[in-house]
Amino acid sequence: MNAKEEILARIGRALDGTEETVEVPRRYRRSLDEGTDVVELLIDRLVDYKANVHHGLESIEAALGEAKKVVVPADLPAGWRRGGAEYIEDDALATDELDGMDAVLTGCAAAVAVSGTIMLDAGPAQGRRAITLVPDHHVVVVGRDQIVGHLAQALPRLSRTDPQTWISGPSATSDIELQRVEGVHGPRRLDVVIADL
Repeated sequence: MNAKEEILARIGRALDGTEETVEVPRRYRRSLDEGTDVVELLIDRLVDYKANVHHGLESIEAALGEAKKVVVPADLPAGWRRGGAEYIEDDALATDELDGMDAVLTGCAAAVAVSGTIMLDAGPAQGRRAITLVPDHHVVVVGRDQIVGHLAQALPRLSRTDPQTWISGPSATSDIELQRVEGVHGPRRLDVVIADL
C-alpha cells in the first residue's frame, strides 16, 4: 500500500467509525507559571506591537480619539457607545461604506498574554470579519476574564465553526523591500481597552 492509499483508507475508517483513536502526546507548555500576571504580560506584548492600551470602559472615548463615524456590531453593549461619535450598526454595510468609517468598536472572544494575540470568532459584540478588517482604526474591548496565558487555554473558548480573526498588533508587513508598512491587511491603528466586564 502506498502513502496515498494509506491516507485514503484511514479517512474511510474515520468516516465509518472503525479507525482506532491514537493518543497524541501533549508535552508543550499549556499554561504560565503560577502567579504570572497575564494582564500585565498582555499589555507588555501589545505595547511591543505598537498597539495603544487603555484601562476601563470609560476610556473608550479616548481610544476612539477624533473618530466621528464608528461602525459597531448590532449587539454591542449600549454602555460601550460613549462620547460624541456617531455609532452606525453594521447591517451588511458594503465595503465602500466600511471604508468611509473612521473606526470600528468591537469586543473579542479571548486574548493570549504570551503572544499578545486578541481573538475574534464572530461571537457576541464582535460582528462579522469585514467590519474589523476594512476600517483603518480598530478599538477592541478585552475583558480581564478573557485574558489567558497560552494559546492552549484560549482555543476552547473559540467557536470551531465560525470565522476567526487573530490580531497581534496593527496590521503590518515588511515584505516590500524589507520596509515596514502598516495597514496593508487590516487596520493601521489598534487600540485595546482592558476592562472588567
